[in-house]
Amino acid sequence: MAEQQLGVLKALDVAKTQLYHFTAIVIAGMGFFTDAYDLFCVSLVTKLLGRLYYFNPLSEKPGSLPPHVAAAVNGVALCGTLAGQLFFGWLGDKLGRKKVYGITLIMMIVCSVASGLSFGNKAKGVMTTLCFFRFWLGFGIGGDYPLSATIMSEYANKKTRGAFIAAVFAMQGVGILAGGFVALAVSSIFDKKFPAPTYAVNRALSTPPQADYIWRIIVMFGALPAALTYYWRMKMPETARYTALVAKNIKQATQDMSKAATMNGIHEVFMIARAQTLIALCSTVPGYWFTVAFIDIMGRFAIQLMGFFMMTVFMFAIAFPYDHWIKPDNRIGFVVMYSLTFFFANFGPNATTFIVPAEIFPARLRSTCHGISAATGKAGAIVGAFGFLYAAQSQDKTKTDAGYPPGIGVKNSLIMLGVINFVGMLFTFLVPEPKGKSLEELSGETEVEK
Repeated sequence: MAEQQLGVLKALDVAKTQLYHFTAIVIAGMGFFTDAYDLFCVSLVTKLLGRLYYFNPLSEKPGSLPPHVAAAVNGVALCGTLAGQLFFGWLGDKLGRKKVYGITLIMMIVCSVASGLSFGNKAKGVMTTLCFFRFWLGFGIGGDYPLSATIMSEYANKKTRGAFIAAVFAMQGVGILAGGFVALAVSSIFDKKFPAPTYAVNRALSTPPQADYIWRIIVMFGALPAALTYYWRMKMPETARYTALVAKNIKQATQDMSKAATMNGIHEVFMIARAQTLIALCSTVPGYWFTVAFIDIMGRFAIQLMGFFMMTVFMFAIAFPYDHWIKPDNRIGFVVMYSLTFFFANFGPNATTFIVPAEIFPARLRSTCHGISAATGKAGAIVGAFGFLYAAQSQDKTKTDAGYPPGIGVKNSLIMLGVINFVGMLFTFLVPEPKGKSLEELSGETEVEK
């Protein structure tokens, strides 16, 4: 029995890269596509939601989401993701990866569509519906983190395992670009079909009623790619490592190995989408694929250490001379520095903290432990989503955004982020290097029970 188990595991470690590896990358990566698409596209339409549902004809500025609503819309999916990472990570180890994998995808599809629907047309009903379904969307997305990482790590051979797991994670970059392109296309079509004056010219008509369809279409579109991969996800066999090491079914394992006031509401969406898509195209996405290219050459430790170090440098370089960067003549330089921070986040800890947990834990706990690890990271994202909105507000209460109390200011907030990056760099020295080792060597499962 032990010899058979070791034979299966060795065959997996030395297997040549085949078509099914790349198929698995696309199928497993679709959860990350949906995750990135959802989080990115919602950030593009929050200002439109404010214009539509919190319009005040007496205000000199367009309507905006109240602080608590903005925090909920932006952060509720992250809360759901954290819960999903923990629950489905545990469930994946108990029932198997495949049995749970379809559930998470169905949740993502249904809740992506339902997020674009609403009960009534009043602010309270719309925002309640949106937040409710975004939580459960996040719950499904959260399940995909540990399951996709675990599945890809258990499918891959030890030579290219890091690149394959990184490629799954890099599907986030594709989702970000897709969100930008969909928002650009939809807002451009509506802007031409329903031309509107700027807010300064006509406050009421600056956001035409048809604009209500824009955010719904953008949000719901994220369900399409996930739905297209459902059949193939259901056809994926259980990973041979789970079958051999946890389910103890050698025969089945062997079989499985073979298979703003100066524009109207619509134009504002277009401008925001264009700016954020350009940043993603020039920094975020390349960062993902640099990781794919170099992860098995440089190793996880070196990439994470370099990423945290460069993020610390660029964050402080933006923060300390912040008054310099906000001058109109220096805005291009600010965008460059900002983009480089994102580049090294993805060619750095954003990717490695996804990859390493999928490698260093034993098979019977791999999905659970990856879920705990991912949930810890998502807890940081929740703090950022809810906290930064308040912390970045001006210390002068006359200069804060509507409804927000004074904060510590953008400069001090950026300094705080730089310090957090530095602390992350220090913790990197505790991370083991999995490059070139089998999963069983890393987890201590080389000695299999007889």
